Amino acid sequence: MLNMVFLTNSWLSSFNQPGLCITMATLLHYFLLAAFTWMCLESVHFYLAFVKVFNVYIPKYILKCCIAGWGIPAIVISLVLIINKDFYGNGSHSASNPYSNFCWIQDSVVFYISVVAYFFLIFLTNTAMFITVLLQIHSVKTRTQKTSRFCKQ
Repeated sequence: MLNMVFLTNSWLSSFNQPGLCITMATLLHYFLLAAFTWMCLESVHFYLAFVKVFNVYIPKYILKCCIAGWGIPAIVISLVLIINKDFYGNGSHSASNPYSNFCWIQDSVVFYISVVAYFFLIFLTNTAMFITVLLQIHSVKTRTQKTSRFCKQ
């Protein structure tokens, strides 16, 4: 959906309909945040699979993942819309090219908080999970090597 909204965004912004543009910018923002959130949920899943291997039963795990994956971005979008729906709009990147219009976040502070900071938080989480999984794999490998050396003697 992110790709579909992205590809149709410029074309739909050419109609100069503020409501349509706000809708497209909102959808684009939502699906971008949803992609980031699902990426984070995948790293949490890898953590559970590689580090917490045994005794990891989470009741209604898929339902909780879906609620987080689709709900957290919806909360962010709702907050932006509640504060001011005019944060979304049609911004021309070039006056010489009328086809460069694109419906997106118009306020730079909102952009940095709701996209850049959100991504940075996800990136830090993914990095922490990645390092933890690598350390777990390394410790399993060293334990296996020590065991095989002991058995050979």
